[in-house]
Amino acid sequence: MSSSPPPTGPSPHGPSSTGPSPHGPSSTGPSPTGPSSTGAHPVPPSDDRAPVRRLKARDRHERHRAATPLELLFDLCFVVAVAQAGVQLVHAVAEGHAGQGVLHYAMVFFAIWWAWLNFAWFASAYDNDDVLYRIVTLVQIAGVLVLAAGISRAFEDDDWAAVVLGYMIMRLAMSAQWLRAARNAEETAERTMALRYAGGLLLCQVGWLGLLFLPAGGRGWLFLAMVVLELCVPAFAEREHQSSWHAHHISERYGLLTIIVLGETVAAATVAVKSGIDEHDALGELLPVAAGGLLIVFAAWWIYFVVPVHGHLRSNRQGFLWGYGHYLVFASAAAIGAGLEVTVEQAVGKAHISTLAATSAVTLPTALFLITVWALHARHFKVGVAEQVVLPAAALLVLCCTFLGDPGVLVAGLVLALAVAAGVMLTARRASREGSRPASAAT
Repeated sequence: MSSSPPPTGPSPHGPSSTGPSPHGPSSTGPSPTGPSSTGAHPVPPSDDRAPVRRLKARDRHERHRAATPLELLFDLCFVVAVAQAGVQLVHAVAEGHAGQGVLHYAMVFFAIWWAWLNFAWFASAYDNDDVLYRIVTLVQIAGVLVLAAGISRAFEDDDWAAVVLGYMIMRLAMSAQWLRAARNAEETAERTMALRYAGGLLLCQVGWLGLLFLPAGGRGWLFLAMVVLELCVPAFAEREHQSSWHAHHISERYGLLTIIVLGETVAAATVAVKSGIDEHDALGELLPVAAGGLLIVFAAWWIYFVVPVHGHLRSNRQGFLWGYGHYLVFASAAAIGAGLEVTVEQAVGKAHISTLAATSAVTLPTALFLITVWALHARHFKVGVAEQVVLPAAALLVLCCTFLGDPGVLVAGLVLALAVAAGVMLTARRASREGSRPASAAT
């Protein structure tokens, strides 16, 4: 991760009455997870438009901080790689190679997600938007496009050369950014942190080269070892000094990528349904899948954004769990789209797998999404047993929908719609009770 673990962010979920303003950090003081206002240096004034400027830590309390157009372009380019991974997962499952397909999907998605996460956190702490910063970001975008171009060969031929090359391009560019930050650091602790990041990233790249030389049977174990090593780099780098990420900005970045991934899911499902109608005249068979898929995606959006998480993230421990846990959030959200494509292909006879296998391609990632979002932040805002059990119970019911056959996807969508309705009703009831209490009782 290119910066410290997830903070209290500009909540993509909406402002909280107890959290910071959506337009800037709370006026009550500095974020409890980061350095004080004296530990971060403001960026150069907005009228300083020199082509190359010092890459200094930004002010954690900068007002009206939001995602930049460059960051949005970066996200869209990364979703190209996500889409390619989803397409290959569809092919693997449809051809009856689900186990191998899921393993390759997990490996490729980690490379995509981890490189995105590194950029997002570094940008939150250091983005000065000068020419050099933009050029290095362009190199990272080129890296993810190289990675995306190699995904099909990784799935079909177990050839990881292009994937590893693309990943290394992104990581070497990220190391260059950290070296630049170290050169411009005004404190010894900050310089040490930046150098640790750069060194850790470079060391990891040596390990990833092993994917090109190990036999197929050993690649899974090397992948697991490298994942652990990569995840340890931020904890080691920021052991004595935390980077000055911006709370609201980083939360908005996570929320925006969630929306983009869900949008890619809708696009993939739409293309699959259109193909089924055009080539097989199967409108009747595909309408339930389309309706169920739309309900699932809309409910996933609602559930993710219904509560602001930034008030919960007050320490590094909480931040690491939240930020790293989003691997499952993003991967499962993207896999839902792949699952809907598989279900469509099975319904029109293009995928030679059972109805049970096709339906599980949707219900399994949907249940994983529900449980992960509940575990990461929803449970911290639920009061009472009734509110707490809604999402876990919905996940269990969605899994049960796997065994319903053809109507399984539609019923899973209805389950999520009911879960959203139950959550809204229980929250409104609690708010009504709290609002009716006397002021003395409320305090």
